[in-house]
Amino acid sequence: MMPGTSPLLLSLAVLAVFALLFGGVRLILRKTERTKGVLMLIAAFVILANLWLWSWPLPSAPH
Repeated sequence: MMPGTSPLLLSLAVLAVFALLFGGVRLILRKTERTKGVLMLIAAFVILANLWLWSWPLPSAPH
């Protein structure tokens, strides 16, 4: 994990991903506002990619 990044912020980002996925799929299935649903899925993917990058272990410095 990146130094200085709070585990609380990472947890909140994961919750946001789940909320965006749920809301996006719900809007797409309702067929009322598909564009907003697709945008929510894209936002969830972007946050998930950022989480993956933030939580990637940093290489240890050679001694």
